[in-house]
Amino acid sequence: METRELRYFVAVAEELHFGRAAQRLGIAQPPLSRAIRQLERRLGVLLLTRTSRAVALTEAGSVLLREGRAALDAVEAAERRTRRAATGRPGLVLVTKAGAVGELLAKLLDAYAAEPDSVAVEVILCGIAEQERLLRDGRADVALLHLPYDSTTGFDAEELHAEGQVAVLPAGHPFTNRTELRMADVTDLPGLPQPRWPRQDGTYADGPGPEVRDLAQLCQLIALGRASAILPESCRAQLRHDLAVVPVPDAPTVTTVIAWPPHSRSLALASLIRTATRL
Repeated sequence: METRELRYFVAVAEELHFGRAAQRLGIAQPPLSRAIRQLERRLGVLLLTRTSRAVALTEAGSVLLREGRAALDAVEAAERRTRRAATGRPGLVLVTKAGAVGELLAKLLDAYAAEPDSVAVEVILCGIAEQERLLRDGRADVALLHLPYDSTTGFDAEELHAEGQVAVLPAGHPFTNRTELRMADVTDLPGLPQPRWPRQDGTYADGPGPEVRDLAQLCQLIALGRASAILPESCRAQLRHDLAVVPVPDAPTVTTVIAWPPHSRSLALASLIRTATRL
């Protein structure tokens, strides 16, 4: 398969509409339709079911969409890393979620800078669910991810830190007098719904909770009495004075991992990972 064909197919599979996909790709619809038919003939499978009113993915099409996205990400990552290597400036790009693992990140950067073979580390602070994409498409060399909320599928990873979670509530809420809460206590609080975070594609699941993009926005909504949340224990250091936290022992443990592409052969990256695991 050619990368052009994969790009064409992924566009159609994501839009489920040949006209919108053609507009997104900047080509006419007839050659797009021909390219998809040619791809199906070459693979010997039906990728899409088409009627006069709808386009749908077959099971084989769903597999190619998943694999095609990964393949295109790998090609894009190779292009970016090649261009970066040509600049002659050694260095690493580390991506992490803004507002997360602040103390751990500071210790890691300080310890790595003290290594005799260290290189400059550029830090990208991103939004929710963005670390994986930046690592997959080559804009970052390494990422700090948080299980079970992020995925390490397709990456090599080492666990760095595990922590429990706490309920974050408006100061003065009756539950703030308790020594601990259960997940069921917090998820069904009247008038304080759980927030809805963006998915990998930027969309939000349906639900009563507010759509949030970052911790600062969430904290303001909680302080206003519009939401509650269950967050990692380490969030305590960043919370406002008008918020309160209560431990939630039955909440899933959050594990911070350092992740990188499995094909990387960077000695600088290997040194950074050794430093992280030592810490």
